[in-house]
Amino acid sequence: MAYKLWYWPSLQGRGEFVRLALEGAEIAYEDCARGVGEEGLLADLNDRTGRPPLAPPYLELDGLVIAQVANILMYLGERHGLAPSNMADRLWLNQLQLTIADLVAEVHNVHHPVAMMDYYDDQKPEAARAAKQFREARMPKYLGHFEDAAQANAGDWLIDHKWSYADTSLFQVIEGLRYMFPKRMKTLEPDYPNLVRIRDQVAELPSIKAYLKSDRRLAFNTDGIFRAYPELDAE
Repeated sequence: MAYKLWYWPSLQGRGEFVRLALEGAEIAYEDCARGVGEEGLLADLNDRTGRPPLAPPYLELDGLVIAQVANILMYLGERHGLAPSNMADRLWLNQLQLTIADLVAEVHNVHHPVAMMDYYDDQKPEAARAAKQFREARMPKYLGHFEDAAQANAGDWLIDHKWSYADTSLFQVIEGLRYMFPKRMKTLEPDYPNLVRIRDQVAELPSIKAYLKSDRRLAFNTDGIFRAYPELDAE
């Protein structure tokens, strides 16, 4: 039985971290809102009771509903071999995924530093200040941490000698930051060769390569989390 993935139909957003793991492992899933639209997604979300998700993405199978990206990926990792069997290793991957979630939240706050529901155009001066601080301080901090994590493993991947959901998530982080801050990433990337290597290895996985060429892989856009506003970028 295929999983049901619920996420906004026109965005990569947080749902893309889940899609990449599913696609990479060739796990059958239905991207439900692509068929029923935003209204159908909201109807499904609002109709849920008991232990409902707060927001998309959430994954459904046989009455089990799992929300929050790191939680979904931890489940997929254990069920489909996208994480090691050793508990310490699984916790380490989950820790990295939770740190990626922190980064994603900060990325979103760059272009919405004052109010999430207000337009970017209503907070441009504040966004410019937030972007400068994020480019100069936060990006090196996060990327340096992930580089250290990659260096800690003797193999080609973050852990063991097989890709995990955290590797596909790091791929998405690098892709998103390249789209959002192309000038800054060109300056920073030479300092993080292992992250670039992992990104390139993920891109060469046959299933990921096919996905990236398909219409299932949406383009980055200015409605998503990673948004390209040239005025926010600098070397």
